[in-house]
Amino acid sequence: MDKSILWMDLTVEDAEEVRDFYSEVIGWKTQPLDMGSYDDFVMVNDDQEPIAGVCHARGENADLPPVWIAYVQVESVDKSIKTCIEKGGQVIKPATPYSSNKKYAIIQDPAGATCAIWSEEDSP
Repeated sequence: MDKSILWMDLTVEDAEEVRDFYSEVIGWKTQPLDMGSYDDFVMVNDDQEPIAGVCHARGENADLPPVWIAYVQVESVDKSIKTCIEKGGQVIKPATPYSSNKKYAIIQDPAGATCAIWSEEDSP
């Protein structure tokens, strides 16, 4: 399994302003991502490949810090959460289903740095 960074998300109060900032400073294009009552944004490169997300600090993202969060693929979110706690880390957002066999969680290491862990696990 490739344990690499799969995605980056930034969650902020004013996602439109930050979306526009990165569009102008870096040159990323944007695509809206329907979140029900509002849109978050997928940032894409010149080839229209998704690069990252800029999200509103609302709903399930309301308590996330306004920092770029790397999503790292792991074998099992549940096993990684257990090890995180054993090693002195904290769970910022518990294991959250993304689809029938995918889930993620946001953790913080003992130094205070935050990342997300993501896995595609076989359904029971």
